[in-house]
Amino acid sequence: MSAHILPYSGQTPVSAEIQSELLGLLERGEVVALPTETCYGLAVRADLPEPLSALSKLKGRQESQTFTWHVGRAETALPLAKWPALTKRLTDAFWPGPLTLVLPIEADQAKKHGLQHIVRDGHVGVRLPQHAATAELLASAPFPVVMTSANATGAPPMVRALDVAEAFGAQVAAVADGDDCQLGGSSTILALGPGRFELLRGGRISLEDLQSAAGLRLLFVCTGNTCRSPMAEGIARSRIAAALGTDPGGISAFGFRSSSAGVYASANAPVSPESVEVLAEWDIDIQDHTSTPSATGIAHGVDEIYGLTDGHVYALQQTVPDSIGDHVRMLSPSNRSIPDPIGGSVSLYRETRDAIAKAIDERLSQWL
Repeated sequence: MSAHILPYSGQTPVSAEIQSELLGLLERGEVVALPTETCYGLAVRADLPEPLSALSKLKGRQESQTFTWHVGRAETALPLAKWPALTKRLTDAFWPGPLTLVLPIEADQAKKHGLQHIVRDGHVGVRLPQHAATAELLASAPFPVVMTSANATGAPPMVRALDVAEAFGAQVAAVADGDDCQLGGSSTILALGPGRFELLRGGRISLEDLQSAAGLRLLFVCTGNTCRSPMAEGIARSRIAAALGTDPGGISAFGFRSSSAGVYASANAPVSPESVEVLAEWDIDIQDHTSTPSATGIAHGVDEIYGLTDGHVYALQQTVPDSIGDHVRMLSPSNRSIPDPIGGSVSLYRETRDAIAKAIDERLSQWL
């Protein structure tokens, strides 16, 4: 006996009656099949253990294996993210779509959202599918919903409603026929947490594309690129690494790059000894830095450019391409210029270092 099939095309509005019927089935703990852009998914409510157990049996998988929380709006999941700005860049780029994010979650947050039964090792997977009617249904549900690909474990995911209905029969209360799924296959799965930017399952989105969307290429610019901006480059790299739970060299795995240049810099001049000394006090090593003209630094590709003074910002705005002009700003969010310590005492360099660090700390929440 085939499952009940409901018209659910993503090209036309789905009736309120059909959405209400599907929500009612989910509320009662039934399994329903819903379309996504990749394949059909078997869906149940996630806040009760019985539907989850039934779904595990239907899939032929161990109950210790978890399921992915599916949401109808990105805003539902973003409050769980450890790094809201970084995660939002990913969701802006790839949601709705074939990307599952595996995020760390605290026990109290899991319980608050009704996700305690699908948390494994302190993590939960979350995805926003690219099917308008399915997303609308998920957004309106007063309980969390999980979905898993419509197939027996190890078999190819199904992309046609009729195949799902025939394969699972009355074990699925209803199949929402949203036409054939466009992409086929499975979503890309990215684990995102302290020290971790890990592709757990490949898909249509490459690791390089994920890194490009998640991270930022930051360029810090002063006059000669021998003191202030090299210090900013080193401090930013250190602060970002600490926040991401990695070492300074590891920020590239998250898509971040910290570099520096000077609006009037010559190439390959050494960094000032005092800058090296005061950053070494914080275990930040910039002794191998050599100067780079700002045009060269920009040519390497940047997302955000920070001048250390308003004069640097003005000089940059006269030369950068129009496409990145809106991304040139003062390092200090309150537009305080960072004083030039060149020729001054080590004490003055420390004051400059501290002012740079304060500005970077104020910017950090915008980056992460």
